[in-house]
Amino acid sequence: ENVLVGGFFVISGYVAAYTSTKLGERAADEKKLARPELFFWQKVMGYYPLHFVSTLAFTPMFVWVERQFKTPWTTTAFRGFLSFSMLQAWFPKEAEIWNQPTWFLSALTFSNLTMPAILPRVAELSKVGLRKLFYALTAVSVLQKMSYSETARFHAHNISTKRQQHPLIWNLTRFHPFWALIEMTMGIVECREVMLDTPEDKKKPRTNPIVWFAAAYGTLLLRLNSKLDFNDGIVRSTMFVPLYTKFLTSVHRDCVSDNPSAITKFFGS
Repeated sequence: ENVLVGGFFVISGYVAAYTSTKLGERAADEKKLARPELFFWQKVMGYYPLHFVSTLAFTPMFVWVERQFKTPWTTTAFRGFLSFSMLQAWFPKEAEIWNQPTWFLSALTFSNLTMPAILPRVAELSKVGLRKLFYALTAVSVLQKMSYSETARFHAHNISTKRQQHPLIWNLTRFHPFWALIEMTMGIVECREVMLDTPEDKKKPRTNPIVWFAAAYGTLLLRLNSKLDFNDGIVRSTMFVPLYTKFLTSVHRDCVSDNPSAITKFFGS
């Protein structure tokens, strides 16, 4: 989860760029971004109703569990507020309260809030500018993961000991909405690069998307190697996310070619 979720944020940004910026032009779609509050509302309403209903349905169970641990009512109420408002990812100690996987919806909501400001800026960039921005975003992401890793002394094994020593730093590393925004912006950058392809670019030979797919998911095997001792954050920022973005751009270019590969047809079916 801690590695693959990076792909979720990347593809979210990729789709946002594809649907809200102009093909072949260094510009955003003014009509779609003219009312930022409406843009944000439409994005959030794609998942919030189901989140609200499911959280409401299981609230009695969540409260019952809280009571078993004799949690103060004020804390229970605060956790309920965070869960319903999708703000839990901002709080390292509360990010996985109640319905644990919904932390990524919390982070995604913040990222969607910033999209009306970010999309036009990224859309104005040339291919050279986009490449520089992608490198810069990757560097920032890696730097943060290295900061955590240095604090945790790179220990990827014996996870229980690591979490006992540095649980809040780890939660800030994997849950904080800012890092989700970084990866979502990386997806925007990569999509824009494909959308600015010239006829000459389209004639260049391409690598089969399955190569990038296998390379991206193959990085998960590094988590099985105790000698190299890669943790989830390092694998995600240095290898999985960059390779996964290459897979997305490869599939994007392949699907508009005259002879798409088998994996492109599979994902397009």
